Amino acid sequence: MRAILAVLLTLGPLFAGGIPPGEYRARRAELRKSLDGVMVLFGASESNDPLSGFFQDSNFLYLSGWTEPGAAMLLTPKEEILFLPPRNSTLERFTGVRTGPNDQNLPGKSGFDQVLPLSALESRFLRALEASKQIYIVPEDSGARKLRQLSPFHDEKPAGPLIAKLRMIKSPAEIQLIANATDATVAAHLAGWKRMRPGLFEYQIAATMTNAYLERGCERSAYAPIVGSGPDGLILHYSANRRRADSGDLVLMDVGAECSSYATDVTRTVPANGKFTPRQREIYEIVLGAQKAAIAAIKPGMKARGAEGSLQQIAYRYIDTHGKDLHGQSLGKYLIHGVSHFVGLDVHDPGDITTPLEPGMVVTIEPGIYIPEENIAVRIEDTLVVTESGSRNLSEALPRDPEEIERLVGK
Repeated sequence: MRAILAVLLTLGPLFAGGIPPGEYRARRAELRKSLDGVMVLFGASESNDPLSGFFQDSNFLYLSGWTEPGAAMLLTPKEEILFLPPRNSTLERFTGVRTGPNDQNLPGKSGFDQVLPLSALESRFLRALEASKQIYIVPEDSGARKLRQLSPFHDEKPAGPLIAKLRMIKSPAEIQLIANATDATVAAHLAGWKRMRPGLFEYQIAATMTNAYLERGCERSAYAPIVGSGPDGLILHYSANRRRADSGDLVLMDVGAECSSYATDVTRTVPANGKFTPRQREIYEIVLGAQKAAIAAIKPGMKARGAEGSLQQIAYRYIDTHGKDLHGQSLGKYLIHGVSHFVGLDVHDPGDITTPLEPGMVVTIEPGIYIPEENIAVRIEDTLVVTESGSRNLSEALPRDPEEIERLVGK
């Protein structure tokens, strides 16, 4: 185990090959089969936020692979067109060179047979309306509002559910990119464990972890890193990371990377001083047992939530039948969130989590117990791929056994 962990800590950059260009075209073709009208999607605009920079809208990226700002696409059952804004030489001095609608080899570069100036969108939209009963427009912005004004007699349907249905099943290329992000995240958690000791601030641990996956070629965090020590671990989406971890504290680390635009989601809870107290270990092992029970139940046809015998209920019932609080009451009420969600281009990828699981879906399993009275918060989370017969845990290399954790923290 130590040799494997050493390799994970020293891995070089994880430069993924990305999604094959033909896969984007195939996604659009599959989506177009379900359309009974015209769909217009607007990509993200140039960001003026110096902290975040530009990142493409995930639905637009999923269907096109296009990573430049200001684009739009029109899809109908019979055609697909990419629209690009004109180049702006003044703006490009700040943002870098962009692709314009008059550049050469646009079909080869974009994957669209038709690429037109953004100024042509309205006229092509009106032309498409002549043979369409429905419109689908996303997201809600000024461009979308203007198109709605041009189609007052057409019914509008939501585009999100149609795209989400496609995004729920990941291709082999997507699964590989999520696996790459997970490998980098495992290395980040191990780096955080190695540095862990009482007296460090949460932001110092977070910095060590984020640096580990940025050094491995990941673009950014999949979400704001959560490093909650002591009482901060009780806050589900805590991200201030300002408290000092003291001896005797548990440190809940929910930190994941985004690599080649694909996210992952991994959580571990470790003792700041490298040793669980008996009570901390008792609660930890209950959460671990609940997670193992839910993972063992994953298979095609199983539901993550919303049904008798779902993964949510399996985890809840395990927690509720193991251990007591200080008042002798069962612990089920201290599981205060869902135990599963989809993962993909977004860390909380779209889709109906109550639908039966299918091979190729990527989900988390993340039970937790949060007891404010005892200042104990434990969550254990892994990202898994549903297979034909069960699941594959992409973050399996990150130990969950409490003894193994104690051997690694602070070492």
